[in-house]
Amino acid sequence: MRVTIQRVSSASVTISGSIKSTIEKGLLVLAGFEEADTTEDLEWTAAKVVNLRIFNDENGLMNLSVKDVQGNIIVVSQFTLHAMTKKGNRPSFIKAAKPDVAIPLYEQFVKLVERELDKSVGTGEFGADMKVALVNDGPVTINIDSKSRE
Repeated sequence: MRVTIQRVSSASVTISGSIKSTIEKGLLVLAGFEEADTTEDLEWTAAKVVNLRIFNDENGLMNLSVKDVQGNIIVVSQFTLHAMTKKGNRPSFIKAAKPDVAIPLYEQFVKLVERELDKSVGTGEFGADMKVALVNDGPVTINIDSKSRE
């Protein structure tokens, strides 16, 4: 599982002209799944996202998590995080899980993030043409791969 986490002062997901999710201070999490992902990958990543200390404390140091600052989260499925660009100029998405595998993983991941955060999170809609808007705060953008756990 791969995620790109962006610390935001605001973010929203719009589908067919209607806002599906919107938040102020918090995280926009783009989540990509592969066939080999397990519940352990999802649990580890959900805990990492919610507890990652990337918000400033009273001294201006990144010592607080989204949970510490009572922030919110939007999770958007993003299969392109598994793009392979080694050959040629057209990305291959062969490592990305097919919808029959990815949708249940996405839904389980959202539930795990909600459990870790102790409140509901915003979502996109799997497979929809989404317009994702954000104001990246910092900017702070972090990539995490549950297979490398760096």
